[in-house]
Amino acid sequence: MRKLLALLLVSWCGAASAQTAQELIDNPKNTENVTTFGMGYNLNQYSPLSQINKQTVKRLVPIWSTSLANDSGELAQPTVYNGVMYVVNGHWTFAIDVATGQQIWRTPVEYDRAAARVGAPGVIIRGGATIYNGKLFREQIDAHVVALDLKTGKEVWKQKFAEYKEGYTGIIAPLVANGVVISGVAGGDRTTRGFLVGWDPDTGKKLWQRYTIPAPGEPGSETWPKDDASKDAWKYGGGATWQNGSYDPELDLVYWGVGNAEPYNPEYRKGADSLYTASVIAIRPKTGELVWHYQYIPNESFDFDGTAEPVLADLRIDGQVRKVLLNANKNGFMYVIDRTNGKLIAAHPFVKVNWASKIDLETGRPVLTDIYQRAVAGETVEIWPSRGTNASLMAFNPKTGLVYVNSWEISRILKYTKVNFILGQGSTGIETSFPTPPAGQPWGYHLAFDPLTGETKWKVPVTNTVLSAGMLATDGGLLFTGRVNGEFIALDQATGEEVWKFKTGSGINSPPITYTHNGRQYVTVLSGIGGVLNRTMKVADRVPTGGSVWTFALMPE
Repeated sequence: MRKLLALLLVSWCGAASAQTAQELIDNPKNTENVTTFGMGYNLNQYSPLSQINKQTVKRLVPIWSTSLANDSGELAQPTVYNGVMYVVNGHWTFAIDVATGQQIWRTPVEYDRAAARVGAPGVIIRGGATIYNGKLFREQIDAHVVALDLKTGKEVWKQKFAEYKEGYTGIIAPLVANGVVISGVAGGDRTTRGFLVGWDPDTGKKLWQRYTIPAPGEPGSETWPKDDASKDAWKYGGGATWQNGSYDPELDLVYWGVGNAEPYNPEYRKGADSLYTASVIAIRPKTGELVWHYQYIPNESFDFDGTAEPVLADLRIDGQVRKVLLNANKNGFMYVIDRTNGKLIAAHPFVKVNWASKIDLETGRPVLTDIYQRAVAGETVEIWPSRGTNASLMAFNPKTGLVYVNSWEISRILKYTKVNFILGQGSTGIETSFPTPPAGQPWGYHLAFDPLTGETKWKVPVTNTVLSAGMLATDGGLLFTGRVNGEFIALDQATGEEVWKFKTGSGINSPPITYTHNGRQYVTVLSGIGGVLNRTMKVADRVPTGGSVWTFALMPE
């Protein structure tokens, strides 16, 4: 066995080459590799592959599965390069042979164990393994960014970007854009001030830091209170960057969603707009310079965030092809934004919404119902949705012009409360609960949605479980996704009808990928229940933990 492992490592190391910036840009063109999270810089979770299609999917079978030695949850997406799959979770980094599932190397995450008690979701990683120029980059729960040698898994450099004792954690994949490694930060329900950091990929030197909440005197600071009682609100105002960004190489712009204001209770911010929370920002990757922003909800007070992935697409609008950004927001609206300048084009609800009647296209601001004023007056209110979708990548098919989303149809019961400030601890300022639907009623939907018109093309109800897995659209006419009960499924992209299903050993919270190896199409997904909402919704009481990676291909006829 030792000789076999040695031969695998030697043969692979000899074939591997330094992974380049151009390969990141060309990711969608080379079906043998999946070099960036979301199936490309645009995060659209789309593939032109069609070997596995509505006719052949009945022959789809697992060809290997490998344990990931982890009970904390698998929320990441595999990365594939030159026949090797890279997988990250909160405790390990793996290199795996794509053809066999055989482990090539495995590197433990060395972190301060006290950091595991800080973040509510636990020791997890979202996104995936970020690779560039012979290195693999990842975050750690104790607020570090680490670079590993792609061939050996040995640590090359390690940098601390925040103090976990102050409430910061690292749970997302860095993004490489124009030669810079960009990392975000989690901690939006604690006493934190969000930011992004740009790093030199070779040395780990910090190149820049862009805070999502401006300091006094900086642009946007006028949207934070200045009275003596609230003058320091910006220091601990939230704005976490805990989901992943996208990149347009032609415009040289990185797009990143910014989380909720903190506390949720607006009393502590005097109801101010609180830039750049609940926003999407466009920055230059070389410098961190802010080019434009769009704020989804000024004075965001319901934990709706703005962090859901910014999907990049080119859509024909009024006879002209425009560069747009699509966002399935937690607040229940699907946004279409001009990604060259941040101007709002369209916004339509894709789930039940009661906190706003619409988004005003002239001002870009939501038109609020009486829910907000009732909550501020001290009432306990029911808000729809609790979240439109839960940190799960949607898919966009450029040929159909539709987005495919796993939605939630669950409300939030909320009442504003006082906050006792303790540095590093929770400071939401709410009492809250999530009532589960009555028996037989949908908890959410698999749905196809037109982002320009707001028309739901089809939706398939899902009962007895929430949906936290990403979608994947292919030219085989299929959608691949998972459910937290462990089912990995394929849907007919035209109708939503389930056409294939396989039961994995644990819940699926991650986005699947598809690629070819030696010309044969594979589909891979991670299985392993985890994350705070799976516990909140009591799914973990019914589904066992245990991380694994599953790879599928067509059985020969």
